[in-house]
Amino acid sequence: MKPMTAAEWLEHSNQNRGAVAWLLAAALTGFYLVLYFTEWLNPAAKALGLDGKWTLYGLLYTIAIIAGGIHVMRKYRRNRYQLVRTAVVIFVQLTFAFSIPQLLKFLGKPELYFSYLWPLKIDYLDPRNFHHYPLPFVIYSIVGSFIAVPVLTLLYGKRWYCSWVCGCGGLANTFGEPWRHLSAKSGLAWRIEKITIHAVLVIAVAITSLWFASAVLPEHQPLARAGDLTRQWYGLLVVSMLSGVAGVGLYPIGGTRVWCRFFCPMAALLGLIQKLGRFRIRVKRDMCISCGLCTKYCEMGIDVRAYAQSNRGFTRASCVGCGLCAEVCPRGVLRLENVSRRDPQELTLQSFLDESWKGGYSSPAWRE
Repeated sequence: MKPMTAAEWLEHSNQNRGAVAWLLAAALTGFYLVLYFTEWLNPAAKALGLDGKWTLYGLLYTIAIIAGGIHVMRKYRRNRYQLVRTAVVIFVQLTFAFSIPQLLKFLGKPELYFSYLWPLKIDYLDPRNFHHYPLPFVIYSIVGSFIAVPVLTLLYGKRWYCSWVCGCGGLANTFGEPWRHLSAKSGLAWRIEKITIHAVLVIAVAITSLWFASAVLPEHQPLARAGDLTRQWYGLLVVSMLSGVAGVGLYPIGGTRVWCRFFCPMAALLGLIQKLGRFRIRVKRDMCISCGLCTKYCEMGIDVRAYAQSNRGFTRASCVGCGLCAEVCPRGVLRLENVSRRDPQELTLQSFLDESWKGGYSSPAWRE
């Protein structure tokens, strides 16, 4: 067996939880801890002519998406879906998630991110902030969160947001491309996912309701104190620790969608709506050769092979529609599509509440 070159060893170690991967995970985790809990990055930002650490972070985040996106576009240059999707991700990050907020801040206006909506950006529906935001943005946040998001998800699935617009998903599918195959595929991971992601959604809904209650009853001091306390703890635990420190810091060890899969309240909400919508992955009958590449490269840990083996199209709440399962399939067995008519079995109440009937985690494929 030919020994690996230094470059090959670095790549293998990086992509297979080797020493390089652990060092990168430690570096990413350390960076987020420094970012969230210290002011050490402010001098570096000032030296670059930036106004603070958050602008520096936004710049680094955008550069990571652009550089990673170029790599992805070169890698999948023969796949139109991947080319267009990645180009849109780069455009949204560069404009709506970086340039426009910085321009607004430069003009002395609130720094608003139009690519984020409730419940991902929970404070955009905090009544205490409404008088700080322009009225059109308040209307945009309400209409976007409660009308546009459900309608678009029913029509196109959660992929329109999670894989085309969201900055969290954008970083995962560009900068995080080398580690997408590391997502946990076990039944235990799936059971944990169902609990944690919906728990965070329930917490986000409860906190938002509390904020509105405290705004309606401003003289109620216990409500006001509870509102202030939840703002602090939600920001610390969910926004800082889960989306940043764990969500990105664990890329080289746990895959690129730890935050999106286990904790993101937006992903949880979109997943529930997706189960009732038109999006599905179609399986061509009797063509699967059980190579397992679709399952290996599913960043959400779905056992796609089990569905392909059973000749059954499917809709999973966790699927973000990245399309890589279809891309890596050597026989073109899988196809992402939006359909107006669905298999009646896919629309039963039991399938909505519990996806185990599809064979994904209870199938022999999970025990191989």
